[in-house]
Amino acid sequence: MRNHSAVREFVLLGLSADPYLRPLLFALFLLVYLLTLVGNALMLLVIAADSHLHTPMYFFLRQLSFLDLCHSSVTAPQMLENLLSEDKTIWVESCLAQAFFVFATGGTEACLLAAMAYDRYVAISSPLLYGRVMSHQLCVGLVWLSWGLAFGDALLNILLAASLDFCEDQAIPHFSCELSSLFPLSCSDTSTNFTLLLCSSVVHFFGTLVMIVGSYARIVSTVLRVSSTTGRSKAFSTCLSHLTTVILFYGSGFISYLLPASGSPLEMVFSLQYSLITPMLNPLIYSLKNKEVKAAVGRMIRKHF
Repeated sequence: MRNHSAVREFVLLGLSADPYLRPLLFALFLLVYLLTLVGNALMLLVIAADSHLHTPMYFFLRQLSFLDLCHSSVTAPQMLENLLSEDKTIWVESCLAQAFFVFATGGTEACLLAAMAYDRYVAISSPLLYGRVMSHQLCVGLVWLSWGLAFGDALLNILLAASLDFCEDQAIPHFSCELSSLFPLSCSDTSTNFTLLLCSSVVHFFGTLVMIVGSYARIVSTVLRVSSTTGRSKAFSTCLSHLTTVILFYGSGFISYLLPASGSPLEMVFSLQYSLITPMLNPLIYSLKNKEVKAAVGRMIRKHF
């Protein structure tokens, strides 16, 4: 990276400047982060260890748990350090790197949720052909496509942002570096950056949301043709966990990105929701009402203890 910036460091203002509130916030979000690590690591372990869970649905769930570990680890350590430290500075290069990984992991999760919606559609509409349609090769291909599209998209945005001159106010009214919060700090023309970020958001995030909505429209159409009430209830229950995750992820993510980068409490709440709270809740969402996961945990406990 060339020496493009008059400002070499930014200041992350964080969640609060209150010296009495910061230790409480540190304890709270340290607990949230530890629960995220433990919950998603256990989900990875259970799915890998139990042969009954070696199906396309749990293959995608395993990828989701790994992504949640990555996504939360991009922002949580920096936020926790800033809550205890008086020095809240971060190098421009480090800030751009964090913004890259926030964008890339979030974009990968959006693509993965779309792939999981398609998996649910195939499972409900063509149960007899499910294993043939959702082959291992297709599942692996969808995961690699998700990672590739998201990282390519993030790389384009970050490379363009790296050419900006940052020579105004150093303060970022946020607990992490995101592209939308960096543009107001630049004295360069950011219209191209805004346009690229907008196009990326429309194509990547709204595009995956359209695919998810389309899959669920077909699922609803298929389920409504089922004559048995019990059959309809069972079909809908298989989608409930995924639908809950979609609502949490897209709801908080879109609202956070649509709000101006002002550091308002509302913006902070929604940013915390999709970067820390949702990754913590996903293992609970997929395990509490999932009989197969609970049975797998029971088998693992009996086997080892």
